[in-house]
Amino acid sequence: MSRTTLRSRGKGSFARGIHPHDWKELAAEAAIEILPTPAEVTIPLVQHIGAPNQPTTKPRQDVAAGDILGDSGAFVCAPVHTPIAGKTALPLRVTLPNGRHVDAVPVKAEGDQMAEQALWDDIFGGSWPTDGQDGLDADTILARIRAGGLVGMGGAGFPTHVKLKPNPAKPVDVLLVNGSECEPYLTADYRLMVEASAPIVAGSLLAAQAAGAVRIVISIEDNKPEAVARMRDAAAGTGIEVVATTTKYPMGGEKQLILATLGREVPTGGLPLDCGVVVVNVGTAAAIARAVLRGKPLTHRIVTVSGRGVHRPCNLLAPVGVSHGALIAAAGGLTDQAVRVISGGPMMGFAISNLDTPITKGTSGITVLTGQDVQAEEETPCVRCGRCVDVCPLHLVPTRLALASRNKDWNLARRYYLTACMECGSCSYVCPARIPLVQLIRAGKATMPRE
Repeated sequence: MSRTTLRSRGKGSFARGIHPHDWKELAAEAAIEILPTPAEVTIPLVQHIGAPNQPTTKPRQDVAAGDILGDSGAFVCAPVHTPIAGKTALPLRVTLPNGRHVDAVPVKAEGDQMAEQALWDDIFGGSWPTDGQDGLDADTILARIRAGGLVGMGGAGFPTHVKLKPNPAKPVDVLLVNGSECEPYLTADYRLMVEASAPIVAGSLLAAQAAGAVRIVISIEDNKPEAVARMRDAAAGTGIEVVATTTKYPMGGEKQLILATLGREVPTGGLPLDCGVVVVNVGTAAAIARAVLRGKPLTHRIVTVSGRGVHRPCNLLAPVGVSHGALIAAAGGLTDQAVRVISGGPMMGFAISNLDTPITKGTSGITVLTGQDVQAEEETPCVRCGRCVDVCPLHLVPTRLALASRNKDWNLARRYYLTACMECGSCSYVCPARIPLVQLIRAGKATMPRE
């Protein structure tokens, strides 16, 4: 595929948004560590948006690392695989951090496991070609991505083969690779870009080939200069642009990233496809390279464990299905001041009380906050200050959405575009009345009847 390097036409930022302290310094310089093979993992059969998987194994069945544990015949679906060798146990129900109850397959480790350095080399090491993609047609690339069980690793969990499949009615000309990682505390994507930039570039080229994009742009916030430099070095000679945008939350949102980087606006209620763009996370791009070029499924991911509530903030390459508690233990355990554990970042993550909860393909971090961080305050009536409106990056009216959700006024909720909310949490962050705006909106989206 031939490409001409073009200048980004975005202004590097977007209207509104907020500037919280990012706390990146806690883990940004912590090189990626490989978590030793756990005694057991629990693999949720649903880790994606779409049709649920059905188990493909029986209890007490021997499995090798990478074997499929669940799949579905549906198009909008992503199979799940075991990251370790061992023996399956009886299926059980688990509650994911978002509150969803799903079936899961436990696997108890048995036999030889891949050594830590060999695991790193298999996932990120070795050579990653940046030419020859023209020898792989889109259908082959998409089939290998689907077989690998790839989903968006930025948290959304949308099956990657579905996102990249060309839509003749809405052709794509730009593949935008998201390296913003705007959530406070989280540094997993940053460390990936610094330590393993080559598979990101290779995967981006393959994703563009599958989607039919003629231009590739990797977008990174300007508070990550080393990542920008590493990605530019890795992309040299490929025609890929690496763009530094303004540091602002939520720059990692697709609509904000597209506007800031490309100067294109996604309509309210619309998708990036509506303006000729498809967006993938840098972690997803690296996983695409491994799935397509090496035939390996998505079984591990980098997870940041950070916050002033853990003894040793770090970035861990961990098997999907390991417990949150095991990762916290690897970070030195909880401090005496820890009061809240969040799966994800503090803005868009979910507080959890059960540390046995397994991580999924979309778990980018675990944030542990102290009482000083939380400083819970009692909710008071809305003072109509309008601050939530001033910071909403989607130009919505969060107070209206929260009120409609709380009162189950679905006509009002639809009129003010409840489902368009990206749940970034900017409104809750600035609300002086401490109204749980994003939590009310989430509840409304979950309970609003479908038309």
